[in-house]
Amino acid sequence: MKKYEIEINNEVYRVSVKELPADADMSTGQTAAPAAQETQSASAPAAASGGTEINAPMSGTILKVAVTPGQTVAQGDTLIVLEAMKMENEIVAPADGVVGEISVSQGDSVQSDQLLLTI
Repeated sequence: MKKYEIEINNEVYRVSVKELPADADMSTGQTAAPAAQETQSASAPAAASGGTEINAPMSGTILKVAVTPGQTVAQGDTLIVLEAMKMENEIVAPADGVVGEISVSQGDSVQSDQLLLTI
């Protein structure tokens, strides 16, 4: 199962996507219902623990960590700059909050979906 964050109209949604076999029956819609339930339950623990995990959207190298633990951030603030495929990608805060633990440092190589920090 792969996890993604999708932003639509300034609202951030966390989803889990499961690859199905090529011969899966897509006509019933029954396959999609459990996945939707999993997505909702997967989001609940993060909210219950009081923190939002910010994960790497792709593999790359950390060019800059723009925040420090305990720092207050607003939605859209740059948290980390990640270089991937010779492009700089800004990882931004999905919501207002306070930076918790930072799990990476400048120069670190990270994998897709690796924890970067919590808010």
